[in-house]
Formats: sequence, C-alpha cells, structure tokens
Amino acid sequence: MRIVVQRSKEAQVTVAGEVVGKINKGYVLLVGVTHEDSEDDAKYLAEKIAHLRVFEDEHMKMNLSLLDAGGEILSVSQFTLYGDCRKGRRPNFMDAAKPDHAEKIYEHFNRLLEEQGIHVETGQFGAMMDVQLTNDGPVTLILESK
Repeated sequence: MRIVVQRSKEAQVTVAGEVVGKINKGYVLLVGVTHEDSEDDAKYLAEKIAHLRVFEDEHMKMNLSLLDAGGEILSVSQFTLYGDCRKGRRPNFMDAAKPDHAEKIYEHFNRLLEEQGIHVETGQFGAMMDVQLTNDGPVTLILESK
C-alpha cells in the first residue's frame, strides 16, 4: 500500500456536485493499493497513521498524533498512486490492484482506523472525485507498507 498523508485544516470530497465526505482538522489520505497488499499491510499503515506525531504541541514541535490532537480523516482511494511514469509519456497502471481487491483492502483499512476511535469520512470508491483541502503547514508525507 502507498498512502499520501496531508495534514489539513479542513477538507471535503465531492462526487457529481454532491459532498460525500467532509472533515475539519486532521488528515487527507490518498490511498493506493497494489496486487500483493493484504489486510496486514492495511493494519500496519492504519496503526502508523493513527500514531504518527505530526501535530504541534504547546511548544510548536511536531509531537502529537492524530489521536492526541482529536483529528479526523478523509480517506480517498487513488489507484493513480501506482502509476509508473518511467517509460513513455503516459502512466502505466499495471501495479495498481484490480478494483475488487483494492476496494476490499481500502475498506478494511478505513475500518481499522475507525476501530482506533478516529472519525473517518471517505470519497466514493471508483468515482471521479473533486478533493478540496487546506493543507496545514504544509505537511505532506508518503507512507508505504513494503
């Protein structure tokens, strides 16, 4: 799995003009799944994200986790994270998981976050989505399970 984590002040995802997910302070997660990803990969990244210390404490040091800061998550499935642009001018998406496998792992990942007490909003799997956010910092990280 490959996840882009963006710390945000607010964010929302819209499908066909309708807001389907919206959060205040927290993370926007762009979530990519590849063929060999398993529920173990989802568990590893869910725990990592919940406890990643990138929110400021009272001394303005990145020392607080999402759980400490009381943040929320907007999780957006994004197969294009596995686009390979090394050859030619058009990305190759052969490393992205097929939709049935990707959706299963993506949904499991979101459930694991919720089980840790995090409020999770999502986009719509497989849909064309508009994602809006106010990136806080900006803080943007890339996490991988392999």
